[in-house]
Amino acid sequence: MIVEGHAWVFGDRIDTDLLAPGYAIKKSQEELAKHCLEAVNPDFAPSVRPGDIVVGGANFGLGSSREQAASSLATLGIGAVVAKSFARIFYRNAINIGLPAVTLDLTADIETGDFLKLDLEKGTLVRDADGYQRVVEPMAPHIIDILKAGGLMAQLQQRLNP
Repeated sequence: MIVEGHAWVFGDRIDTDLLAPGYAIKKSQEELAKHCLEAVNPDFAPSVRPGDIVVGGANFGLGSSREQAASSLATLGIGAVVAKSFARIFYRNAINIGLPAVTLDLTADIETGDFLKLDLEKGTLVRDADGYQRVVEPMAPHIIDILKAGGLMAQLQQRLNP
């Protein structure tokens, strides 16, 4: 499973209110996603492209347990989130909806706009411009299966209706 796209770099403690602002939470998922991270970078949601990779610092996704935080990123087409560390509930929500979440500290090495290639099964991340490479712990096969299915519910549907 390979994810390729441009990096969007954010700092530490990006919380669920930044990812899915409370004032927009009752909107449709598509409308909510348009407000994702606008308080930090107003150009993010309108400029992100399918496959792009969010790079975060420590404790990415802290705050409430709202699944919409991870869903907003997925709705925008984000291919993966790579962060120094994750709030546990955000991590589980991301995997459950089919959004790869990888623990790796890149905030000092990667800049917004860098083109990255992340191989989730081999456990490698490469910056296209100069070949900069980092080893990532490969994702467990059962997590890869969930991601390939498009999330936990999609995987369950496939198992129940082969």
